[in-house]
Amino acid sequence: MNRHLRKAAVATAAITAGLLMTACQSSTADSSSGKSGTGTAAVAEQASDSKNSTDAKDARAAKAAEAAKGSSDAKNSRSSKNSKGVSGSFKNGKVTYLAPGKYIVSVPGRGDQQFLVADDTEVYGAGTICGDAGSEVDAPCTLDQLETATKKAAVNADVEMTDGIATLVTERRAKGVDGTWFGNVSYLAPGTYTVSDLKGTEQQFLVAEDTEIWGYGDICGDTDTGEGGQGGTQCTEAELEAAAKKGFSAEVVISNGIATTIRDDH
Repeated sequence: MNRHLRKAAVATAAITAGLLMTACQSSTADSSSGKSGTGTAAVAEQASDSKNSTDAKDARAAKAAEAAKGSSDAKNSRSSKNSKGVSGSFKNGKVTYLAPGKYIVSVPGRGDQQFLVADDTEVYGAGTICGDAGSEVDAPCTLDQLETATKKAAVNADVEMTDGIATLVTERRAKGVDGTWFGNVSYLAPGTYTVSDLKGTEQQFLVAEDTEIWGYGDICGDTDTGEGGQGGTQCTEAELEAAAKKGFSAEVVISNGIATTIRDDH
């Protein structure tokens, strides 16, 4: 009987030990499983937080770049408006060369105004930029002729401009003198002469296509104007120029700075 009791006790102890071992293993497994699950969730949460932080930084950077672009566009827009040139009419001005394609027109009471010329800028001359001073019609000039003339001296001209670019440059005709002069005629430049009065004061004048040039032996023709003589002869401008380079005495009738009649002193 005692032997059976000991066997039963041993068996009971063995069963109890087995149950304790199983419970311990189960607890260890549960603990290990729980720890593993908690670690994975933490890593995932950290990765999500990092991504959200990066997305937020990217969004802030994009917003800042857009704001900077907007500021730059606004600045460029203001700059474009500020760089818009002057528009208007500048009458009774003097045009001076400044640099290739750039000029200044000076108008009394308005000061100096810089302007540009373009390929479609129209330029008309009246003897200084181009053309004939004696002609009643302004001559169309090139931009090169405008530059050449204004490099020598300021040119009297009216300027029409839009946004700082000249659309029209028109040379202004000089208002010449009127009257009759008796004196020595001298050559000054093609189409331009002077006649001195009794006091030695020289008066400049121009010749035109309709200027009448009469010679009695000095410009052209014959000095014998008596009976059987040749009398006055109408001369060419080339003959007038050749005679004026030597100098001769004449009567010159001038209207608005242009000689209407030139008669050498016979």
